[in-house]
Amino acid sequence: MTRTTLFITIAIALAWWLFLYLQGVFEPKVRYRSDRRLNLDDPSFAPLLMGCCKSLPTQAQLVKFWSQPDRIYAARLAAIATAHSSIQFETFFMTPGRRTQEFAAALIDRSANGVCVQMLIDHAGTHKMPSSYWQQLRAAGVEVRFFNPPRFKDPLQYLCRNHRKLLIVDGTTAFIGGMGVSDHWDGNPKIGDKAPWLDCEIQLEHAIVSILAGIFLSHWWYARGRASGADLPLPPADVTTTPMLVTASDADDNQVSPINALYWFGLQAARQQIWIASPYFLLDLNTRRALIDAKQRGVDVRVVTTSTRNDKRSVYYAAREGYRELLAVGIAIYEYQPSMMHAKLMLVDRQWINFGSANFDPRSFFHNDELNLAWFDLGFAATLDRFFQDAFAKSELIKLSIWRKRPWWQRCLGQLMLLIRWQL
Repeated sequence: MTRTTLFITIAIALAWWLFLYLQGVFEPKVRYRSDRRLNLDDPSFAPLLMGCCKSLPTQAQLVKFWSQPDRIYAARLAAIATAHSSIQFETFFMTPGRRTQEFAAALIDRSANGVCVQMLIDHAGTHKMPSSYWQQLRAAGVEVRFFNPPRFKDPLQYLCRNHRKLLIVDGTTAFIGGMGVSDHWDGNPKIGDKAPWLDCEIQLEHAIVSILAGIFLSHWWYARGRASGADLPLPPADVTTTPMLVTASDADDNQVSPINALYWFGLQAARQQIWIASPYFLLDLNTRRALIDAKQRGVDVRVVTTSTRNDKRSVYYAAREGYRELLAVGIAIYEYQPSMMHAKLMLVDRQWINFGSANFDPRSFFHNDELNLAWFDLGFAATLDRFFQDAFAKSELIKLSIWRKRPWWQRCLGQLMLLIRWQL
């Protein structure tokens, strides 16, 4: 074999390996199977879920819920303005604009007043931000560190991202949701938005904040940060709280995806209702089978996702290729029309809630670090019921007959994107 032939053979082999890698061929294929369903009221439901999903039990006080970007930004900035000891912020997505400048001004002000400010930013999700932005923050004393920057020794590790969104102030209050820091959420003309994006966030207090601070710290250390050494205050004892489970997935430990399992436990337990909001709806075999099984046993299964107004058109067409089996059994799929739908949550039987940063797609399950909460809450479920009803009313219900008539180029693009669905 000549040297040229050897080189070509190696190049072809590497290209083929990369193609298979992007398809997820080398990823673990765990199949969730059971000879009986665990209902939500089954005493074994929560313990088995915690063990399988590595979920941490805690107590939380749900202070506030928002579903409008203006109000979410206002609440974040108001909380930052009250900080007197520490601010810990972790996010995936930031772009230049008014929102990032407002955010920087708020953090710089607190840092100038002696507050320890720590920012952990995903490298890939913030690549559009100029270096001058980080320089002004660091010059003001803000600690800025990047999650998973490119490494020559391990280039494929860059495909694993930190998709969490977490803000902790003074170790006493935390904000969790799906929103980054970008003007896009106010409505992005480039994708045809006619309204602000649909997203949501919650504010939490009590014991859960200490757990979330520890989860932040694990990433902070990974990014070679140093713990501030501040003591976390004890939560008040006279506050009514709700038991809550915290599930933090780590892309480096994906033999069994905690987020995938967390969703599956809720889906298989449903008796009356499964309502899902997810902008990127690329189902794996476990989730698809669980949704179809639920519909076939009479559960009201509805999904609200993005329309053509979305920030990842290729993902949208890939996701649409998976509609057929769902529509065929009567699962209702709604495509939100006013703007990008970016909320990530699930409501089961009007009592079991799953809320956080993870989408229903392989990237969230196996290649992102995510942060989700799950809990029983009849009162908050009523709020989410109204959120869903409003989203359904502003969406187009997709019919199988119409779906079959989609243009040929959409089918081709969707099928092409499915070849690399594990990395979309």
